[in-house]
Amino acid sequence: MDPNDNNAGGAQPPKDENKQPTPPPPAGGQQVGGVPTPPTPPPGQGSPTPPPPAGGQHGGSPTPPSPGQGAPVPPPQGGAYPPPGAYPPQPGAYPPQPGAYPPPQGGAYPPPGAYPPPQGGGFPPAGGAPAPEDTTPANFQLGTKLPPELKVKVPKNELNFDENHFIRLLAGSISLSKDEKKKIVDSIPKLKQAQVDELVRIFEEEKQKFAALSKKHVPQLEKLAQQHNDEWMQLEDEVTQSAAKHEDAGKADEIRKNLGL
Repeated sequence: MDPNDNNAGGAQPPKDENKQPTPPPPAGGQQVGGVPTPPTPPPGQGSPTPPPPAGGQHGGSPTPPSPGQGAPVPPPQGGAYPPPGAYPPQPGAYPPQPGAYPPPQGGAYPPPGAYPPPQGGGFPPAGGAPAPEDTTPANFQLGTKLPPELKVKVPKNELNFDENHFIRLLAGSISLSKDEKKKIVDSIPKLKQAQVDELVRIFEEEKQKFAALSKKHVPQLEKLAQQHNDEWMQLEDEVTQSAAKHEDAGKADEIRKNLGL
């Protein structure tokens, strides 16, 4: 058998001379039939991860916001957000900063106390309306703390009036100081009848007004009456001491006259 015989070791099919050779597989990134072929990954790696879609979209749909975040707010018409303080405050929001909101019509906010109080003089206290005040006159009398007989006497005069009653009204007054009372006593000889009558009328009216006050004023009246009573007793002591000095001086003058000095 000839060793170069192609049929040695088994029969072989005849070759088809018109058959085209098989092309090698295309390399990555090359086109096959006009379509680009993705590159072949290296051995040991998976398929390459495609890049994320632009604009936060997947497959053309917008990506939902993360939990706890609101939807993005588009800018208002005009291309800019309004300046701070342009929106009115919402109920329950934080108080605005000074100067954030424009003042009301008129140029300024009204000052404290500009609005009148509600009818009735104020807001009713908690727990219902208060009990009405007792306005019954307490009939407080001035001069009750004075002793029965006063040491201060009216100087000699030519007027017609009750001197003891006048002195008691003057001593019980809580509208005059001790010095003012002393000046009135000293000025009686120089006064006219109409002036003395007017003083008596004023003192009588003072007693009536204080007697008409209610019981809630009695503590204050008691305090004032005691204060003026103490001042009058001081005035009586001063008058007594002054009278004693004048008496001693008169006696001394009489003795000197008797001695021919």
